[in-house]
Amino acid sequence: MRRKEREITDPAEVESVLSGAQVCRIALADGGEPYVVPVCFGYEKGAIWIHSAQKGKKIAMLQKNPRCCFEVDTCDGTIPSERPCNWEMRYRSVIGFGNATIVDDVGEKKKGMNCIIRHHSGGMVNFSDEEIKNVCVIRIDISEMTGKKYGC
Repeated sequence: MRRKEREITDPAEVESVLSGAQVCRIALADGGEPYVVPVCFGYEKGAIWIHSAQKGKKIAMLQKNPRCCFEVDTCDGTIPSERPCNWEMRYRSVIGFGNATIVDDVGEKKKGMNCIIRHHSGGMVNFSDEEIKNVCVIRIDISEMTGKKYGC
């Protein structure tokens, strides 16, 4: 990291950013074409969980190349300065890399969906097997991640 003074080194603070973010951006690649998509997500130690329709560009790309990058952030606004080029942002962010797996096991899919539900509402849902059958659940096993902050 170029700006070491902005690096988040405390794992608990990295987890706090992951817990507080509302949107996760997933970066995928297919040949030379990058693709970034914002998704609802859930986080538990070592994994990001997302859900999706069973078909589409994201799924097709993950089936070809499961390696992906993700980014989450929280932003508390700008820090103005006399000169616009000197403005800063109050933020905390996490960028990570991992391998995505499209989950087939019903129990594992329910676990992933509840991770997402807990992240956004704090609750849990008893999903029926039929509901779970109709959704695609993806687990990104995190291989590395870094955090960065400023003004917080």
